Amino acid sequence: MVTAADIRQRAKALGFDACGIAPASEHPELRFYPEWLARGYAGSMAYLSRTADTRADVRHLLPSAKTVIVTATLYNTERPYSTECADPDRGHIARYSWGDDYHTVLGQRLASLVSWMRERSDEPFEALAYVDTGPVQERVYAQHAGIGWIGKNTCVISPELGSWIFLAEIICSLALDLDAPAFDQCGTCTLCLEACPTKALVAPGVLDSNRCISYLTIEHRGEIPEALRAGIGSHVYGCDICQEVCPWNAVAPTTDDPAWQPRPAWDNRRLVDLLQMPDDDLQVALKGSAMKRAKIAGLRRNMQVASQNVQERT
Repeated sequence: MVTAADIRQRAKALGFDACGIAPASEHPELRFYPEWLARGYAGSMAYLSRTADTRADVRHLLPSAKTVIVTATLYNTERPYSTECADPDRGHIARYSWGDDYHTVLGQRLASLVSWMRERSDEPFEALAYVDTGPVQERVYAQHAGIGWIGKNTCVISPELGSWIFLAEIICSLALDLDAPAFDQCGTCTLCLEACPTKALVAPGVLDSNRCISYLTIEHRGEIPEALRAGIGSHVYGCDICQEVCPWNAVAPTTDDPAWQPRPAWDNRRLVDLLQMPDDDLQVALKGSAMKRAKIAGLRRNMQVASQNVQERT
């Protein structure tokens, strides 16, 4: 027999920093998604609309699902936040992408957890594991699994870990003891909404991807709209500002997990150094990295925009 307590303990042993269990139910928070799409906030990410029906409920993926096991993994390393960095020539790169590709690292850990569960379960069960790859509104299940609440910056905020966490989940047909949902602790704070350079957070918990620096520098293809370029500042890949100003991250713990430590190619690098990197060196640095999502062409585009912004400030 495998119990919820056993699963939580094994998850910790495999390198996950938190693990909770939510019911595979039609949670009220899942219902905002169609409205978010109708407002056009998904930008050019057409796959989000194509999978809208599936994202409405994990039981559309696995009809036998009874529970969703949600894991959280801390990736905050011992480096200053970009908002604390006084060097205007630094090329800013989102913290989550400094190390190895989380899809691969956490995918292997989830696979190990599922295998371990099958060895110990006295009944067969179905399971699907995802690391930011499946049509799952994982933040909602993370909240109902007690991992943390969905903050005004749209990130899941854990009172113990802050928001520097990767989420991953196992949808399964086992009936397991459930965790209590997390409750909102943002209060009246609006620092994240006020700090966003491009005003992408149009309301508490509502993100317009079209204006988001992370979307513009990672998901968006082609030229970045001229009206939004200045707001990108010196960001080369992604953006962490709305997390950096969050009071819950002022005391967030750090991790020494080798998987998330900054690769030399991205560690506090100046824009001029990044611009001068040959494509061959970039290709090597991108191997096994989440940053390959933007491809070399996208990174070159971002570097040029960031460099132009720095030049115009000086």
